[in-house]
Amino acid sequence: MGCLLSKEKDSDIGNRKRPGNVGEVAVFVPGLRVPKSVDLFQSLGDSLPRSLIERLSALRTRIVVMAAQEAPTVAKPRRKTATQHGGSSLADLRQALEDYLPVLLGLVKDGSQLVDSVHFVWTNQEDDAEEKKIANAWYEVLSILHLMAMLCFSEANSLLLPKTSSDTNLKISEESRRTAIDLFLKAAGYLDCAIQHVLPQLPPDLRMDLPVDLAEGVLHSLLMQALGQSVDIQLGMAMDSPKATLAVKRRLACEMLKCWHQAEDSITKYPLAEGWRGKHQLFIKWKYVEAKAAAYYYHGVILDEGNTEKSHRMAVAALQTAEEFLKQSKKASDAFNAMPPTSRNPPSWGSMKYLYEKIPKDAANKVRINQDLYSQDRSQKMSIALILERAPTLPDFAVALKPDNYRLPEVDHAWNQESINNLNKLAG
Repeated sequence: MGCLLSKEKDSDIGNRKRPGNVGEVAVFVPGLRVPKSVDLFQSLGDSLPRSLIERLSALRTRIVVMAAQEAPTVAKPRRKTATQHGGSSLADLRQALEDYLPVLLGLVKDGSQLVDSVHFVWTNQEDDAEEKKIANAWYEVLSILHLMAMLCFSEANSLLLPKTSSDTNLKISEESRRTAIDLFLKAAGYLDCAIQHVLPQLPPDLRMDLPVDLAEGVLHSLLMQALGQSVDIQLGMAMDSPKATLAVKRRLACEMLKCWHQAEDSITKYPLAEGWRGKHQLFIKWKYVEAKAAAYYYHGVILDEGNTEKSHRMAVAALQTAEEFLKQSKKASDAFNAMPPTSRNPPSWGSMKYLYEKIPKDAANKVRINQDLYSQDRSQKMSIALILERAPTLPDFAVALKPDNYRLPEVDHAWNQESINNLNKLAG
């Protein structure tokens, strides 16, 4: 069903200077995987009409060129820019990938004998010293879907960065936030399709040898990151809305926590200690701890609305827990930004800007107001372990947001007659 070969990167990639600092990061994008040139005529020349090979080759070559141009801009995030036609260059590359897929899928249609005819080559330009060559067209499909998802991440990042570096009191527009959510859900749809419908098509031996970027757990972690960042944006919008109740905000915070929990649980199964992959792991850890602070904060505020001593005691415990996780999130953020390539947080906005201001203040106020409930603790500072031990159980909510229902496109009509007849003759 195919074979695999790893080899050192081309000299042009090996000599390319990697960024030492990637600037502001609102959405972490792992090192971009990009395709390398392959000779389709050599692999398919005896099996398909020349016109079909030319079309397949032209579409793929366009992607190779565009991806090589865009890879540095993804590694060094930039604020949203437009092409001469009004769209973003990342969106143009994503459209090129979507144009390529229907033609590519002809190689795997109905158990096609051509599925392992081409050695497709991809490389991670930022984090890996080797390229991966696999003779299976499903590997190419999987790589295309992963790249489409990462382009959505990068587009969302550019939307969520301040327009200028001097924007210290910025407020990201509602249009940008809604567009970013749409992009995250598109990315989640691509990743869900990859996990559910493409990975199972690969033989077990090839699945074992896939680059770690394409491992099922890493793909699932990226999917949950997309949902987690979407819910984070929703929470920030709820905070801005006078109509949003505390119950709604708590639910969103708990949903966000569930997303980041699953993202961390999936990615920590892999040895990603260094480079961009290790930085990605630290990003998820940071966001997971940050989400804990948000969930416990809103749970504590709601508990404090109760009229019993028990509810007030639990409210104080929840708010102290939120404050502790907020401190841990600052440390996790510092660790993420310090890992090479170094980065920095954009000016705070949305949910965490509000919570970084409110959590310490509200926790201190509730402890002071209810200090008679904690007379036994006033003589000594409570340990972190004791604070976390006293944390009340959070409510469990299902995540309302779902990935887009993306499905692989129909095979291009060019495969329906002439080329299929050709294959049938060869098989006969």
